[in-house]
Amino acid sequence: MDLPWHVTGAPPADKDAYVMASKFELTSAWRTPAFMVQAMRAWQQARRSPGAFGATLRAQPQRRTYWTLSAWTDEAALSVFTRAEPHRTIMKRVRPWAKTATFRFWTEPADQLTAARLWAEAERRIGAPDQRSGELSG
Repeated sequence: MDLPWHVTGAPPADKDAYVMASKFELTSAWRTPAFMVQAMRAWQQARRSPGAFGATLRAQPQRRTYWTLSAWTDEAALSVFTRAEPHRTIMKRVRPWAKTATFRFWTEPADQLTAARLWAEAERRIGAPDQRSGELSG
């Protein structure tokens, strides 16, 4: 299940967007309902956050896997979002539930931010090892 790519404004044609993709694999299926509630809260926050161009969520509960994808005006805007409530508390709460958590960051032309394009790139990047990925294994 993919939530819609929620665009929060018209990105300028001459600017790059800072894109973040994450993939979480849960330790247990019984964490799925609670994780989904928390993921939805973070998605709603991202949609309202200053500097967000767009955000979406992909849930694969049978696989215990959840993906996030968002695009921002810059790295600073993403950083403000991650440190703000409720995201800050959500991450502390769900961290123990994750068997793995993988993060990838890159830039894309801001006027070319489509869900299909970004999901394809996120899947490619998360599938490839990266020393700076922020991947955690538990």
